[in-house]
Amino acid sequence: MKLPAELHVLPDLLRPGLALVFCGTAAGERSARERAYYAHPGNLFWRALFESSITPRRLVPTEYPQLLDLGIGLTDLAKRHSGNDADLPRDAFDVPALLAKIERFQPRLLAFTSKAAARAALGRPIGDCGLQPERIGQTRVVALPSPSGQARGHWDLEPWRALARLAAG
Repeated sequence: MKLPAELHVLPDLLRPGLALVFCGTAAGERSARERAYYAHPGNLFWRALFESSITPRRLVPTEYPQLLDLGIGLTDLAKRHSGNDADLPRDAFDVPALLAKIERFQPRLLAFTSKAAARAALGRPIGDCGLQPERIGQTRVVALPSPSGQARGHWDLEPWRALARLAAG
């Protein structure tokens, strides 16, 4: 689904002074329909936040605006498209817009919620998950294993726990 330029599938959840911003590739169809980040029941995002101690309780997708109270933001590389990565048009990812947002808001950490998102934004293959050598302004960059149900075979909570330790420090 493509939206007019002035509309986003899901609004950014960003402001200055955040400790952590999560960035995915694009909202899935369920997230787009429900207007909530990581809304598919098979997605492990909300569970991972809680189990890694990033959030004090397990939030549900519609509670995503409450992340701001915890110093956490959300965005996506594709703001005007939704669906599986393989179904998105080649120009769906707006890396310059992401970089401009991160430079403007300067969170301490930017965590990509998949190696695919990190690869698209950083312009290089991603080896191991975890802290990456790049910075965007002063923002440190982390790559995480995807919480998507479609990536379940590659799931590992440990990089999320390591992110929690980085964010707390």
